[in-house]
Amino acid sequence: MLYKTNARSLLVTTAVVSWALLLANVLFSANRLREQGTATLSLPFLSNLLIVIFLVSVFLFQRLSTESLKGVDFIGYLWNLFSKAAVAAYLSVAIFLGYKVMTNYVDTESPLLLHLVYQINFGLLVIFLAKAFYIWRQLLLYHKNKFLQIAWDWFELLLGAMLLLTIFNFNYTSYIFMPLLALIGFYILFLCTNLKWVAYLTFSNKSRSLVLLGAILLSCYIFVRFFRGMADSPNLVIDYTDVGFLLLAMMFVGAYTLAAFLVSLFSLPTSSVFEQKSEDLLNFQRLSQSIQQGQSEAQVYDMLFESTIKASDASAAWFEMIRNGEPQVTQLLNVNIDQIKRIRHLLLAYNIHNIDYINNNLNRNPGFRDLMLPWKSLIILPIKSKNYLSGVLYLLKDIEQGFDRETVNVLRTFTSQTTLTIENLRLISESLQNERYKEELKIATQVQDSLIPKKFPVDSWFEISTHALAAKEVGGDFYDFLQLSESRIAIIIGDVSGKGISAAFHMAQMKGIFHGLMQQDMPPSEFMKQANSALSRCLEKTSFITSALYIIDYSMKGFMFARAGHCHTLYYNAMMDDVFYFQTDGLGLGIIRDKSYANHIREMYYDYNPSDVMVIYTDGIVEARNEANEEYGEDRLKYMLQQTYHLEAEDIKYAIINDLEYFTGPDNLYDDQTLLVIKFKPVEPNK
Repeated sequence: MLYKTNARSLLVTTAVVSWALLLANVLFSANRLREQGTATLSLPFLSNLLIVIFLVSVFLFQRLSTESLKGVDFIGYLWNLFSKAAVAAYLSVAIFLGYKVMTNYVDTESPLLLHLVYQINFGLLVIFLAKAFYIWRQLLLYHKNKFLQIAWDWFELLLGAMLLLTIFNFNYTSYIFMPLLALIGFYILFLCTNLKWVAYLTFSNKSRSLVLLGAILLSCYIFVRFFRGMADSPNLVIDYTDVGFLLLAMMFVGAYTLAAFLVSLFSLPTSSVFEQKSEDLLNFQRLSQSIQQGQSEAQVYDMLFESTIKASDASAAWFEMIRNGEPQVTQLLNVNIDQIKRIRHLLLAYNIHNIDYINNNLNRNPGFRDLMLPWKSLIILPIKSKNYLSGVLYLLKDIEQGFDRETVNVLRTFTSQTTLTIENLRLISESLQNERYKEELKIATQVQDSLIPKKFPVDSWFEISTHALAAKEVGGDFYDFLQLSESRIAIIIGDVSGKGISAAFHMAQMKGIFHGLMQQDMPPSEFMKQANSALSRCLEKTSFITSALYIIDYSMKGFMFARAGHCHTLYYNAMMDDVFYFQTDGLGLGIIRDKSYANHIREMYYDYNPSDVMVIYTDGIVEARNEANEEYGEDRLKYMLQQTYHLEAEDIKYAIINDLEYFTGPDNLYDDQTLLVIKFKPVEPNK
C-alpha cells in the first residue's frame, strides 16, 4: 500500500512537471510566432518526449487508482468515471467559452491565451481518456478468460508501441500506416463486444447507467469536436490530433462507451423478464427452505401465494385451504367473497372442481361473460398429491392470453414444490407415529415420482429409454428434460448425497432450479455455476449433488454438456465404431460454495453421428455389488454397450439392466439406480 502511495505521488509530480515544461515550450514557440511569424515548435523532439512522459504518467496513475475499485458495483464504476474524469469535458467547454467571451470583449485575440486554453484542454483530455481507459478495462475483463486477458494485453502493447512512435514524429496518417490503423480499429471493435457486466444490471440500474453513459459519450464528443475544430488553426504551433496514441485511445473509449450504451438501451425492455426469473428462483428457494426454517403450513401457503402472484403478474387471486373436505379462503387479492362465490358456483356447474384448469379468454365463455367480471384469464392450480388435496390457488388477469406456457410451467413448479414441502412438513411433525410416518412416506414417494418425467419427447431424430429404481421409498437420483426449442432439448441427470427424505427434498430443489434457470436457455457450464450458487444457500454443509447437463441440438447435429462431479458419460461413435467414456472435469454442486467453483467446471461440445449411442447413469449402476462384494464397474458397462449398440435404445437399456440384476442377484439394491440410453437415428425430422 505504501509502495502504491509513493508511486502515485511520483507519477502526479512527473505529470505536472512534464505538462508545465510542455506548456512553457508551447508558449515560447507561440511568442516567437507572434514576433517572427514562424509557426514551428521549438525543440520538437523534446516536446514529443514531454508529451510521452505526460501521457505515461497520467495513464499509469489512473491504472493504479482504478485497481482499488473492486466488486460488482457497476453503477459505482460509471459514477467514478463521470465524476472524476468525464466532467473534465464540461470544464473544457467552460474554459473555452470564457476565452471566447474575453477575446470578444477586448476585440482582439491573444495567441498566448489561446495556447494556454489549448494546453489546459489537452491535459483535461488526457485525464479523461486515462480514467475511462482503465475503468473500461475493469469492466471489459469482468468474468474474463485467458484468451480475453491475452487480447487486452496485446492491445495495451500496441498502444504502447504507438506512444513510442510519437517521439519520432511518426505520421500515422500515411498510406503505409492506414491499413494497420484500420486493423487496430477492428481489434477495438472486437474488444467492445465484451460487455458481460451489462447483463447483471437491474432495470433501475440500467436506467441510471444510460444517463451516465450518455454523459460520458457527450464528453467524448466535446473533446473530439474541440480538437478537430482547432486542428487546422494557423495560430497554433502544436496539434495534438497528430498524436496517434490519443486517436486510438479515444477510438476505444468512445466505441466501448457507445457499445455499452446501446446494449443497455436495447436490453432494457427484457431486464424485467430476467429479474422476474431471478425472483422466481429466489422464491422457489424460500419454499424449498421452509422445512429447514421450521415454518408452518400457513406460512408456506402465504409464501406460495406471494410468489405465484409475482411470477404471473396476476391482477387478482385467492387461495382456498381445504379443511375437512371444505374450502376455506385464507388469502385474497383484489377480489371479494361475492365474486368468489359466483365464480366457484359456475365452475361447479361446468364440473370443474379442484382440477388443473386454464382459460385464457373468459369473455368467449357465455357463463363467465354473464358474470360481468373485470378479468379475462383464469388459472386454477390445486395443491395436491395423489391421494390428498391440501389447497387450491386461483389466479386472474385482466388481459386475454394472460397465462402463457412459460408462466404456467413456473407456476406448476411452485405448486409441485409446495406439495412436496407440505407433505414433508407433515412427515416431520408426525415422525414419532411410525405407522403414520410410513403412510406419509408413501405419499412423498408418489409426489417425488410425479416430479420425474415418465415420457420424453419422441421425434424421428433420436430415441430415449429410461430406468429409475430407488433404494428406499424415496431416493436422491433424478433426471428431467426441458424442450428449449423445436430443435433443442436440455436433459439433466443427478444424484443427491445420502438417501431418503432429505435426498428427495434436495432432488426437488434441483428440479426447480433446473426449470427456473434453463428458461433463460443458458449453456451447461453457466447453469452449473448458478445452480451451485443457489444450492449453496439451502444445502446442509454435509450435502452435495452430482449432476450432468446435456443440451442436444439436432439442427446442429451435436450436443454440449458439462458435468458436476457426476459419472462419466459412456458413448458409442458409429462412424469410428468405438465405445469410450468422455473424460471431462467437474466438481459436485455444494462442495465449494464460493465464486472459485467456476474454475472447476468445464464444458464440451461433440458432434454426433447417426446410430451413435449415449449412456447416462448414476453411480448406483457401476457401484452395484454382488454377494462377493465385487463392483459391477465401468468396464462391464462399457462391454455391454459394445455388445448391444446395434439394438434400439429400449433393448440396450433392458440388456444392461438384466445383466446388472444377473450380476448383483435379487434383492441386492444398496443405492438408487438411474439409467438413460439415447440413440440418435439416421432420419432427420421434417422441417
